[in-house]
Amino acid sequence: MPSQDTIFALSSGHGRAAVAVIRISGPAAGIVLDRMAGPRPKPRRAALRRVRHPASGEALDDALALWFPAPASETGEDVAELQVHGGRAVIAAVLDGIGAIEGCRLAEPGEFARRAFENGKLDLTGAEGLADLIDAETAAQRRQALSQAGGALAELYAGWRQRLLTATALVEAAIDFSDEADVAHDAAAKARAEAAALQAEIHHHLDDDHRGELVREGFRVVLAGPPNVGKSSLLNALARRDVAIVSEEAGTTRDVIEVRLDLEGLPIVVSDTAGIREAPGKVEAEGIRRTLGQARAADLVLWMVDATDLGAPAPALEVRPDRLLVVVNKYDLLDSKVLQVLPEGAIAVSALTGFGLDRLTRRIAGFAQARMGGEERPVLTQARHRQQLLRCRAALATFLNSPADELELRAEDLRRAALALGRITGAVDPEEVLGEIFGRFCIGK
Repeated sequence: MPSQDTIFALSSGHGRAAVAVIRISGPAAGIVLDRMAGPRPKPRRAALRRVRHPASGEALDDALALWFPAPASETGEDVAELQVHGGRAVIAAVLDGIGAIEGCRLAEPGEFARRAFENGKLDLTGAEGLADLIDAETAAQRRQALSQAGGALAELYAGWRQRLLTATALVEAAIDFSDEADVAHDAAAKARAEAAALQAEIHHHLDDDHRGELVREGFRVVLAGPPNVGKSSLLNALARRDVAIVSEEAGTTRDVIEVRLDLEGLPIVVSDTAGIREAPGKVEAEGIRRTLGQARAADLVLWMVDATDLGAPAPALEVRPDRLLVVVNKYDLLDSKVLQVLPEGAIAVSALTGFGLDRLTRRIAGFAQARMGGEERPVLTQARHRQQLLRCRAALATFLNSPADELELRAEDLRRAALALGRITGAVDPEEVLGEIFGRFCIGK
């Protein structure tokens, strides 16, 4: 149902800028242009206009005005844009003028995107992709978000859902024509074959090592090791700024410190953790407990050792060998003979001089690429998608394992599977997730 009120907001970033974009959506969008910027421009054409306050007639700015009549607009409603100069006073005055027009109010966060969804311009996966695109910090995140915002996931899931609806219709046909054995058997067999094919495709889609979530949330690297081996110094060197306190006193780091990095276009989250040692105090013991937990959950653990103390025993870590990399710090204090006895596969670095950092970052990026890369196909990016797909797969398994003569129950299994897919895109029962999804957006999106 069309909205009765008109919303407006600053859609570009806050703060001083050359240009600021103010967006208006709703039934009074055209009235805003008429009263503040003169005659409406031709649809989808920019026109230079003197913008005036609707109450006082005071000139506020010279701006570009654009007009997008419904339904050919981003939200599916009448939409207007004013591209004004980006000074705070100009923006405030124009927003005040729009707010003075009856029926216009400031938009809530994500309200433009929600109206686009309600008017069929955007599905839920596209909305999530748009939010991820706004938040993207690396090239990998941008590519993945753009693919999802462009409808790659929606197309995949909508296609699966349509196939399920077709299979459901076949089972219902088998029920209706149960007195005609050949027809019923043929319809049920076709439905079963389609369900089996879909189950295999969904299983393959789920068996992705959480690749999409890794790109979205970042490849987690944990710096671990004894106290005073240079973990905080290495974190500062990787971040190219001082983010952790560096001290000769053991036990300085007691909590986890995180830094987000962009390595070769991949999102990397590096965590500095408390040094692991015996018999610490209560506060430090809590830090060590958190360190061990971080190491277990990490995608890669950099176990750091001191080049001047290579014989120190290493504690047992619950880390997969393929997710562990030994880093020997303080290379600048080594001589050439010691270098020849470094652990196999270890990387020698100096957080102080920067030696070996390029090689280390390439190795980290290589580990990340091995987990995030792969075939070019739409990937799962959200936990809620995975949850619904697991429900869909379970319903298909129940269908395929049911006795052939229980057709009514088998049809219900297929309907449950289709319902789960519909909940991902918002085709059915979207209310429970709308607030969470659109609440991620800033005002003006």
